[in-house]
Amino acid sequence: MRVRLSRIQLALFFILLCPVNIIGLWWAVGSPLVMDPNSICRKAKRLAGKQAELCQTQPEIVSEVAKGARLGVRECQYQFRYRRWNCTSHNKYFGKILQQDIRETAFVYAITAAGVTHAVTQACSMGDLLQCGCEATRNRAPPEQSSSSPPGDGVKWEWGGCGDDVEFGYEKSKQFMDAKRRRGKSDIRTLIDLHNNEAGRLAVKLYMRTECKCHGLSGSCTLRTCWKKMPHFREVGDRLLERFNGASKVMGGNDGKTLIPVGQNIKPPDKQDLIYSDESPDFCLANRKTGSLGTRGRMCNSTAMDISGCDLLCCERGYIEESVVIEENCLCRFHWCCVVQCQKCSVQKELSLCH
Repeated sequence: MRVRLSRIQLALFFILLCPVNIIGLWWAVGSPLVMDPNSICRKAKRLAGKQAELCQTQPEIVSEVAKGARLGVRECQYQFRYRRWNCTSHNKYFGKILQQDIRETAFVYAITAAGVTHAVTQACSMGDLLQCGCEATRNRAPPEQSSSSPPGDGVKWEWGGCGDDVEFGYEKSKQFMDAKRRRGKSDIRTLIDLHNNEAGRLAVKLYMRTECKCHGLSGSCTLRTCWKKMPHFREVGDRLLERFNGASKVMGGNDGKTLIPVGQNIKPPDKQDLIYSDESPDFCLANRKTGSLGTRGRMCNSTAMDISGCDLLCCERGYIEESVVIEENCLCRFHWCCVVQCQKCSVQKELSLCH
């Protein structure tokens, strides 16, 4: 089932996720969230520095940042669809999640920063932003030889096409997501949030792939033109979920400016790792204090042994079987040109729902 985010939910997401001087970019006084960047910037009164300058002179970038945030939320909901906490944006509970330094919050920050990087970079390649375009390739090293090409095959190459300017997207994501916060009691929280933001951006930046196209007579490849492209965002989400599963617990150093791993013989997390400082609740039962909606009524897989299985998802409370009738497209036919027409068929399905 595809989850659609309401504007109010997205507004809440930004209010709780972003620092105070970022909130102004997204929250126009009252609700729902005004997605017109001119309105956002006009009503934002707490911006400063480069953010205020961008808001005033380049509002189109604000729109792309908003698209990136929506991309991140959708990917979070996809990656966590079978988990006890499924990245819900329920307005009474989501805020409590983001107020904690737990694994789930680390993933939300990382996937959002990655989404902003991806969306802004994509807009550059599509020609939707005047401030950027295709990647400059003058000083780039030659592309790596593909495994299918024999060594010394004599094929000439050149950088061309329209490579993704990920550096521009990276910098805009950093500018919007890493706004300075008040120093003081929140220093450790700030360091954790900034680290996870960077891990999200690096999940895009460090995994650029090379694409090439051959040119020549009769299908030969006498010249290969190559360019750099971003990974698909699903790959980014998959990679960050792996980092979530192996996230490192940290604590603040005595100087208040460093983070150290908790536990003996634990190596310090690198820049791509996700970090947290508090253990997550089990999310089995509804609890407003922790932001848990519980898993009662959630669909589960009665035959699976993984996290989507009823035993784990239902927290060993058991489940019920329910028969429902749904409508699906069926007997689809392609008609020239170019329409696919389907009939509607009623299908009875058995659902497993957590107690």
